[in-house]
Amino acid sequence: MPQDGRAARGGATRELILDTAMTLFAEAGYRGTSVRDIAARAGISHPGLLYHFPTKEALLMAVLTRRDALGARDFPIEGRPGRVVLASLVGTARFNATDRGIVELYATLSAEATAADHPAREYFQTRYAALLAFVRDALADVANDGGLADGVDPSIGAQQIVALMDGLQVQWLLDDATDMEAALAAHINSLLTAPLSAADHS
Repeated sequence: MPQDGRAARGGATRELILDTAMTLFAEAGYRGTSVRDIAARAGISHPGLLYHFPTKEALLMAVLTRRDALGARDFPIEGRPGRVVLASLVGTARFNATDRGIVELYATLSAEATAADHPAREYFQTRYAALLAFVRDALADVANDGGLADGVDPSIGAQQIVALMDGLQVQWLLDDATDMEAALAAHINSLLTAPLSAADHS
């Protein structure tokens, strides 16, 4: 088989493994899933999986890294005005309601990763710190334009928004009638002097 053909087949196998691992990590958690479980569900041999991902830890981090890359592609908000960033958070909540697997994955793994020995603990610590700083900076940008309601502290507001996003995801997993988008938008709007509008979703 030509080199490019082998590379394409290898890439397809790698994507299959990542998709399968994401599903099983969401269903049973990292600790409740074995590499053999993932290989069996993917329909490949255990050695074949290890060829692409030598350890379960490497596979977990590859799943998380790929998901972050897709999120950055779907919602490119780096360097955008604060109101656009806040509107993008609402857009993320809307998108998440179409992909239960992603919500389950992060809800399950973020809870597991509170354990000191979990391999994704540092990843989630870094991710939460970055997200809090990102939302805080967005609120501070809005405040600089006089758009933040009286008494709202950007740091506390960021903590509230991130906590609400996580809590809404758990509620939605338990009851899919939960409207994550509407609840998040209502809270963010309560922090602003003027509600988000279509212009902020650009």
